[in-house]
Parts: sequence; C-alpha cells; structure tokens
Amino acid sequence: MCMACEQGDQERIWQLVEIISTGQMPAGHTADELRAMGLPLPGEVYREEQPDGTILIKQRSPAEIEALRAKNTPKNTFVCDTPT
Repeated sequence: MCMACEQGDQERIWQLVEIISTGQMPAGHTADELRAMGLPLPGEVYREEQPDGTILIKQRSPAEIEALRAKNTPKNTFVCDTPT
C-alpha cells in the first residue's frame, strides 16, 4: 500500500473512532465489521475534555462496560399472579 493510501486509511479509521467515542454507531457499519477492523463498539470508549480543551478518547475497562450494560438493560418486572 502506498503512503498516501495508508494515511487515508488511518484517517478514515480515526474518524470512525471519533464517531464511536460519542456513543453513536458509524453509519453503514455493523458491530461485526467494527470488530473485524479491531475497533471498539459505542460505549466501550468515551471522550474526556481536559482543562486546556484537549479531547482525550479513553477506553473503558471490561468491568465498566459490563456495569453499563447491566445498568441499561431493562429489568423484567412482569410477575405472574396466576395460581399454578
């Protein structure tokens, strides 16, 4: 791959990471495609703004990701009151 193509590919991947860090899924991509490219899914990375205005993109730990999923998963509150 030529240097210009490689640089263009890196720029495209960086743009995808920036979109993912906002919690959105990039248009035209599936979770499987992102995983195949070695990229995180939305919610696995987040943006943090420093006092000087610098934006850092940080990766969440597996424990944080699992805690977020558990928090956002609706609990089944259905209770069957029919006698068995």
